[in-house]
Amino acid sequence: MGPGPTLIAALVLGLAGGVVGWALLRETFAAPLFLRTNVRGAEVPVAAGVLLPVVLVAAAALLVLGDRLGWVELHDGALRTAVAAATGFGLLGLLDDLAGDASKGFAGHLRALGRGRLTTGAVKLFGGGAVAVLVASAGSDERPGRLLADAALIALAANLANLLDRAPGRVAKVALLAAIPVAVVAGVDDRMVGPVVIAGATLALLWPDLREQLMLGDTGANVLGATLGLAVVLSTAATTRTVVLVVLLALNLASERVSFSRVIDRTPPLRVLDRLGRLP
Repeated sequence: MGPGPTLIAALVLGLAGGVVGWALLRETFAAPLFLRTNVRGAEVPVAAGVLLPVVLVAAAALLVLGDRLGWVELHDGALRTAVAAATGFGLLGLLDDLAGDASKGFAGHLRALGRGRLTTGAVKLFGGGAVAVLVASAGSDERPGRLLADAALIALAANLANLLDRAPGRVAKVALLAAIPVAVVAGVDDRMVGPVVIAGATLALLWPDLREQLMLGDTGANVLGATLGLAVVLSTAATTRTVVLVVLLALNLASERVSFSRVIDRTPPLRVLDRLGRLP
């Protein structure tokens, strides 16, 4: 049995997990601990993106059992790496969602650190770098420079996703669209099982996100960005990864000066796509 049926099973498990998980946990997320005011002034539960690593862990367990029974063909190492990336980045995002402070951007976090205060954003920044090094080792060669470059790619992808999480459904749409060229390049590759589960769960949560029933928050954005970055590291050549790294670095640096929301609002095609499915 080739990897094709395994990827289909991963997508189905991700979709089903997202739908069932949200249905079962919706009342839990209605607790005051999770409620935040969104861009339209409505109270919406944040950090619902924690469902993404939860669904991935559950799906991974089922896929491992299926592999042992001979029902699917699994690349265990890549799946474990994806679980580690989603769990690590998800926990860091959850901390920022529930206990985040007002410091923004790289400069803001570093200024606070210079005054002897470690912000939750700084924990996410440095912790994300550490997690990225660990998970990037699964796809990098033995050169330390390549490992650090791939780790930076994963960490910057996670941070860029955070920067895009400013409107209902935006980061989910961007992540799902970005996954298309990654999937084309990767082809039918069983190392993509983890990212495919995350894509399925994201697709399941997209509608309630657009209708302002939940916010993925930094938790979900972190997981989406890091998982996409990991998929690039696992599936592309070193030259391609270097190009992606440069683009991600440029976008992250540009965010210190440019508002992505303003750019989207001033660009008609981006504005139409961004508002598609959202409440007026």
